[in-house]
Amino acid sequence: MGRADKRQVKKGGRIRRLFTWKRLLGTFFVGCLLVMGAFYAIYLLVPVPSANAQATMQSNVYKYSNGKLIARTGEINREIVGLEKIPTKVQYAFVAAENKTFYKDHGVDIRGTARAALNTVTGKGKQGGSTITQQYVKNYYLDQDQTVTRKLKEMVIALKVDQRMAKSEILAGYMNTSYYGRSAYGIQAAAQSYYGVDASKLNVAQGAYLASLLQAPNQYDWTSATPTGRKLVEERWNYTLDNMVEEGWLEQTERHGLKFPVPQKPKPAPGMEGQRGYLVEAANQELMRQGISEEDIKAGGWTITLNVDEKKQKALVEAVDEQLEEKLDREGDKKDATVQAGATSVDPKTGKVVALYGGVGATQHWMSNATRRDYQPASTFKPIVLASALDNGAETQDGRKIGLGTIYDGTSKRPVVGSDVPFNPENEDDRSYGPVTVQKATNSSINSVYAQMIVDVGPAHVKKTALDLGMKDGEDFGETPSMSLGVMGASTWDMAGVYATLDNHGVKVTPTIVKSAEHKDRKAEPVKSIGEQVISREAADTTTKAMQGVVRSGSGFRAAGNYQAAGKTGTSENNRSAWFVGYTPELVTAVGLFGEEVKGGQTTLTDTINPGRANGGRTPAQIWGAYTTSALGGGSDARFDLETDDSAVVEPDPTPSRTTESPEPTPPATSTGSPDPTPPPTSTATTPPQPTRTTTTPPEPTPTRTEPTFEPPVVGEGDGRPQQ
Repeated sequence: MGRADKRQVKKGGRIRRLFTWKRLLGTFFVGCLLVMGAFYAIYLLVPVPSANAQATMQSNVYKYSNGKLIARTGEINREIVGLEKIPTKVQYAFVAAENKTFYKDHGVDIRGTARAALNTVTGKGKQGGSTITQQYVKNYYLDQDQTVTRKLKEMVIALKVDQRMAKSEILAGYMNTSYYGRSAYGIQAAAQSYYGVDASKLNVAQGAYLASLLQAPNQYDWTSATPTGRKLVEERWNYTLDNMVEEGWLEQTERHGLKFPVPQKPKPAPGMEGQRGYLVEAANQELMRQGISEEDIKAGGWTITLNVDEKKQKALVEAVDEQLEEKLDREGDKKDATVQAGATSVDPKTGKVVALYGGVGATQHWMSNATRRDYQPASTFKPIVLASALDNGAETQDGRKIGLGTIYDGTSKRPVVGSDVPFNPENEDDRSYGPVTVQKATNSSINSVYAQMIVDVGPAHVKKTALDLGMKDGEDFGETPSMSLGVMGASTWDMAGVYATLDNHGVKVTPTIVKSAEHKDRKAEPVKSIGEQVISREAADTTTKAMQGVVRSGSGFRAAGNYQAAGKTGTSENNRSAWFVGYTPELVTAVGLFGEEVKGGQTTLTDTINPGRANGGRTPAQIWGAYTTSALGGGSDARFDLETDDSAVVEPDPTPSRTTESPEPTPPATSTGSPDPTPPPTSTATTPPQPTRTTTTPPEPTPTRTEPTFEPPVVGEGDGRPQQ
């Protein structure tokens, strides 16, 4: 053997001695100990972090009273639901699809994670975590980066999470944070998007499809998938169900009876267009009044069900469209473009806001015309003056108790008597009526009568009554005789509440739009909508009787229909607002038109919706009538149950001492009822005899509606000079 060969043999011997099996085994164990030590050190050093921002983001969900979706708000379409709201078999479907050993493992699949990490490093494609716990950790605590560092953190945190959390909590977190395609995060949003139901209503076939989606949400969306994608998702759906049978979570017979549940086509998420934005804003404002902060609402996670009735809401929008919008040229006529409409409709027995109209659309005119308070309610305030007079037992300057039969001087520009503040309002068209009853003054909205009446009652008493009934105090709510003409600011929401209290026999009604508001871990306290008796029943019911005359034979005759109704018209100074507020025994609705310049200032409604004045007895009353007819299903047999005081018996109007204009034409009869009786031959100069007290008012017979053959002028409304 040569020298070179000997050196080679010696070298091979050294190598064999260096890599003996004992040394290799020892090195392996040392390596394992080092890896384990390193992993333990990492385990100690890597904390369970706070949730990432996106994982906790949710949308707010707003629904009609029947549960149908109105809108979702928020950056992330997610609504977190508890596991108890998800059917058990649907839960099993997710486990069967993703991690059959979920209930047995410790949160980590070492082989699956190692394989995923190796494939990521070698560029063989992105690999997700193999267990439900790891995927939950990735979604909730980490991010979607495909790196070895993130994979290692994911594994460590998954081990800790498995020790600290129950399997049910982990599964719920996984189902609520996963992305399902169609911009849907979480099982609730996915159930709504793919099948139009809440997660609680999913069946096992639908649940298996949603579980199958998670592997490739966009590729597996049946409605947009390629033939290959459809084949793959159907295969995975079958795989999921077969695993459920294998694990004993689904009976074989039930499995054979299942058919692939084709999902519905995608629908665009409801936005803030149309009336949705107004409804959402009104609900949010009510929640904030209940103590929920704006930041809390914006954080999301609320399911807010409104009192709004879907059918009545549709009827209100249609009434405004037919009676107003279809008659305007907003694009081609600058005057028409200034007309804004608002309305609020309330159930007087419950206080529920059943319909609301905020304007042409929240994305076009964000300020809600239903809740704004920058316009005057005008003569719709007069019934409050009457109610206060009745409730306080007020008397005229010469000592006569005020009631519907009390005689007042209706002379235009008549100076009020007994006030430190001079006031002599002009009637519509400067018309003087002479001596008239309070009922006639209400029917024809006579300014001079109500200016004197508020002095007789006392402006301070009237203001207190107004606030008790539901109006809001403000800088423009001065205690002066001019208050009788409604010169303060008010919204349709406010006026609907005031009139609902009158309709409810003087028991306070506070309009409320939120039926319920629930978060994952708390609820908002609902508004107390029915309060205490704020004025006497007799005062409220007698005011109702007076306003029945307005609809029957006064300025609000266009609101009459196949129902009993009471209401009042109003047209403010310079015709900047026009109102009709009225009610039946079942429904209270306030409708207002407002003149608004493009830049936001107030302007006149004159020569917009119709030539001349746009008063409350025209379009607002027509909107009110069309809506009420539809909302009541064409009409109603309900009758007012009134307990009136002795002034409910109306004394005849005496012959006027003078008049400046010829009497106005009588509106056509639209509802039965006794007209003002024929006046006696001479004017009364003494206190009229006190009528006999009555505690009930017999129901009126069902009216026979007669359509007018002419268009009579509306009585008692503002003409651009005085308020009405």
